[in-house]
Order: sequence, then structure tokens, then C-alpha cells
Amino acid sequence: MSDPKKFATAGLASSLLALTDVAYLDRAAASEPGREYKARLLTGLRLRPGHTVLDVGCGPATDLGELATAVGRRGRVIGVDRDRHMVDEAVRRTSAQACVEIRIGDAHDLPLHGASVDRARADRVLMHVQSPADVLAELRRVLRPGGLVALAEPDWDTLVIDHEDVETSRAYTRYVATRVIRNGAIGRQLPRLAEAAGLAVVDVEAIPIVFRDRALAEKILKPASVAARAAADGALTEAAARRFVDGLTEPFLAMFTLVTLIAGA
Repeated sequence: MSDPKKFATAGLASSLLALTDVAYLDRAAASEPGREYKARLLTGLRLRPGHTVLDVGCGPATDLGELATAVGRRGRVIGVDRDRHMVDEAVRRTSAQACVEIRIGDAHDLPLHGASVDRARADRVLMHVQSPADVLAELRRVLRPGGLVALAEPDWDTLVIDHEDVETSRAYTRYVATRVIRNGAIGRQLPRLAEAAGLAVVDVEAIPIVFRDRALAEKILKPASVAARAAADGALTEAAARRFVDGLTEPFLAMFTLVTLIAGA
């Protein structure tokens, strides 16, 4: 994988957080690694004009435009997200695309009839959900016979960050994989969980995501803020958290594995 460098009131606070999340998703999707793996997912779905395609956890419609282009005017794109702010932003962004429909809903209980979509995708969603197995069962339920699903998930248990203090770096990455991310090892689990849900695995790829620019890593991986959280949670001492952040100097290197999967109904 190429260098990603080329890659007052509670209501107000909630709105600001949602805006930050939108900006984060846009930034990650616009990075070179983001564009590359998303292109692989799109190719793997083998979309055709007239298809109905579902994007679970669609966020602010990051990928819906490309899906709409692929299925054309005769096709249909359904974006589902449980976050009202994301849904509102997705509606705003896709208002001019007649084939796109946005629904609010839970990935564990999709607001669709069984066997109602030709293609489905879930991009970096399963790492956050309560039950990845139940979400995959729902994806299987809504897929028509012969349909395809595309999944992409980081394996956060593979995260490594170069640092002179290797033990503290290990403690930091372990904290990310086990306490920051709900399902930190979901990437490696995708084939097993997909087959258990009744999906036939067609293709699996492990893609190395490499960061050599600390400034970019701070925007995507957010090591300083995560280290502060680790200290607050007792996973690192405050002194160790400060040493860890201060030691993240150039040349910088962090990397993890992203797993993509294509499976059929």
C-alpha cells in the first residue's frame, strides 16, 4: 500500500461532535489508502445498471454517489445509518440523486424486506456494532439469491507504532485493540463470521495501511487524544502517556492491516 500522504447545551455539543465525525469520515475516505480500498470494494461488488444496492452504516453519504453512478437511473441505492445527524447530512448531500434513498435504522435489524437487494456493503461498521454475527445475518437475509456483499474492516490487533519505548507502545496499541474499539480483531474474523451467516466467501484481501507522516496519523489515528484517554482509563500512567506522545517524532511509522471480503448469497 502506498504512503497515505498521497492516501453550552448538550444538544450543541452533540451537533459539534457529529460535525467532527463527518469531517473525519470525509478525510479518511479522501486519503489515498481510503480511495484505493474503496475502489476495490466497488469493483468486487460487480454493480450493474438497474441493481438495488444497500450501504449499511452509510454515514454522511460518503460512498453513495459512486454507487448511484454505477447502478444508473434504473437502479436504486439505499443508505442506512442509525445516527440521525449522519442521516440528515446524507439526505442533504444526495438530494439531487433521485435513485438514492436514506433510511434511519439499526444494522442488527435492517429496515428492509428479505431478499430485497442485489448488492450490499458495510465499510468499517462491524468493528463498532454490538454483534457482528447478527449484522451479517441481516445482510444475508436482505440479499437476493446470487447477490454479493462487500465488507471492509481494520484488524486493530495488528496496529504497531514505532517508538523507542516498545513496551509502552505495545500497551498503547493493546489499549486501542481491546478498549477503544469494540471489536478490535474483527478484520481477521470476517471469513469465519461470513460463512457462519450463510454467505459464501469469494475473495479476501489483507491490505497494509502505512502511515509515515505524523501529522496525517494524528488526523486519522489520533494518538495524542487516545493516549490521554488511556491515561484517564488507567491503561497508561500519565507519565507514560506523555512519553509516548513526545516520542512520536519524525521519521514516523505506524501501520495496521485492513481486511476486505467479498461474499455471495
